Amino acid sequence: MDKRRVRNAFERAAPHYDQAAVLQREVCDRMLSRLDYIKYTPDVILDAGSGTGYGTRKLLMRYPAARVLAIDIAMPMHLQARPPVSWWKQLTARGNQTLYVAGDIEQMPFKDACAGLVWSNLTLQWCNDLKQTITEVHRILQVNGLFMFSTFGPDTLKELRQAFRGADEYTHVNRFTDMHDIGDMLVHSGFATPVMDMEYITLTYDDVISVMRDLKAIGAHNATEGRRRSLTGKTVWQNVIDRYETLRKEGKLPATFEVVYGHAWKPQPRTPIITPELRRELGLI
Repeated sequence: MDKRRVRNAFERAAPHYDQAAVLQREVCDRMLSRLDYIKYTPDVILDAGSGTGYGTRKLLMRYPAARVLAIDIAMPMHLQARPPVSWWKQLTARGNQTLYVAGDIEQMPFKDACAGLVWSNLTLQWCNDLKQTITEVHRILQVNGLFMFSTFGPDTLKELRQAFRGADEYTHVNRFTDMHDIGDMLVHSGFATPVMDMEYITLTYDDVISVMRDLKAIGAHNATEGRRRSLTGKTVWQNVIDRYETLRKEGKLPATFEVVYGHAWKPQPRTPIITPELRRELGLI
């Protein structure tokens, strides 16, 4: 994944992101409803990939006493999220609950054990090293803290992937990690009792151009290193449209998203049991 391209795409998308991010808000709301079944109140929340602040605001409504660290790779997203407050009010405001930080969640500029809840809605799919990102989350979480996230699974945009298959030698759709592999990464990174599940959400469109326009509007460009660096030719593009058209159902073109949900806890560190035999072996007695 070309992170510079990812950042630039989200920077350009920021002013009109909220108008197109219907799926992102829906998934965020579904994640929030899952918190109803978790009896836990964090003091500090890290919103990893906070975007224009929809999730941040919802979390503060749920946990009004909490402080939020909002981190996003694109600074213009923060400019959309921050309320238009004069410098004087910012200077004199008490209890400012949200700190906005521009940065990459694969290497976050936060100290160890600084957050009770790490929340990430549809951001992990933009990470090159997902295991490193999960390790970072584990580092930042307090003991007994909660990591809750959503991301996209391998069947996401399968129609678009099918339409481009064989069109040329380039990659056109980002690749996504399987739910079971994410669960394994959580365990290997030190998390306890991970819970994983998924669902399919299908959006429908009138034409292929509308699919591509929506993806562009939310900054979801093809950022893979194997992408074409020039414009797709007319012949290739027409072949893609023709292939996608074969998938039309009831007058609409589908765009499927495999949404993966997960949460896990950071447990107490294990204390080794030193038996008399082990003490004798170590020369302690």
